[in-house]
Amino acid sequence: MSRLRADAPIKILIVDDSPVFRELLARALALDPSIVVVASAADPFEARDQILKHRPDAMTCDVEMPGMNGIEFLRRLLPQYPIPVVVVSSVSEAVFDALAAGAVDFVAKPNMASPQALPRFIQELIIKVKIAAKSKVAPQEPSAPGAPGATGTEAGPAKLIAIGASTGGTEAIFHILSNLPVSVPGIVIAQHIPPVFSRMFAERLHQQTQLTVKEARTGDEVRAGCAYVAPGDKHMRVKRSGHTFRLECAEGEKVNGHCPSVDILFESVAREAGGSAIGVILTGMGYDGAKGLLAMRRKGARTFGQDERSSVVYGMPKVAYDIGAVQRQLPLREIPRLLGSL
Repeated sequence: MSRLRADAPIKILIVDDSPVFRELLARALALDPSIVVVASAADPFEARDQILKHRPDAMTCDVEMPGMNGIEFLRRLLPQYPIPVVVVSSVSEAVFDALAAGAVDFVAKPNMASPQALPRFIQELIIKVKIAAKSKVAPQEPSAPGAPGATGTEAGPAKLIAIGASTGGTEAIFHILSNLPVSVPGIVIAQHIPPVFSRMFAERLHQQTQLTVKEARTGDEVRAGCAYVAPGDKHMRVKRSGHTFRLECAEGEKVNGHCPSVDILFESVAREAGGSAIGVILTGMGYDGAKGLLAMRRKGARTFGQDERSSVVYGMPKVAYDIGAVQRQLPLREIPRLLGSL
């Protein structure tokens, strides 16, 4: 929609059928002086009129609405009006349908019975709206193949693949896993995602790909043809156990603002797997994972990053590339083929 200047306030449209919740969202976003709520709408039809009138930089949208649900709204809206959307929804697998329809990110509605839930919700909402306003909607990947570069295939077959991602990562990870053969080495994944949703995400990947996917637990053995998603409130580490790798999931302080942290996972892979691993850093805001990927590369692992054009947010892959952690950048669509060849 509108081109966001560095000094301009972020214009937000709120779409929710509840007038009480619309007011709550408006008051929450107004706490940040760089955000201006330009309008609100009770349904998708009113929302379309407000988009044409105000040209917002981003939009919050509920999933469950009368007349047309939020998912169908996004499917119809985004091809015509590519506006970054943060879905604000109750805990439900529907948020992944919304992300598949083109939403940039999501925030779970707060449990109003918990005194700490609302302040956490407001903080998370503000952060994600700011990220969304700077993100790309339905990024277009180049038609030409990626530039040739050293892939490290001379090192022999990999025994472990580690993937890290944040904003836009759920769809990027789905794309990669859905295009990998069942013979692929075990995959460990740190995606910035809240508790409960991490389990739903793993179950969705399990149902929609050829791989066996689960939310990781301490003691899990990393097996070929399987992928393990870090729990949304725990750091995940890889531990060598003889000729195999096992997982350790534990609560801890946030690292780089996140739990699970990509750096924590990647650093453990560097220590325990060395040159037998592959590291992949995908779309996301911030710098989590860059130092861990550099540690992997220094230990002989092959390391790859998603390129700018195919990233929803070119933050984490850029930082990793800039510090020399990435051997090769390439479009998202080429990553599964490359992993399969390794």
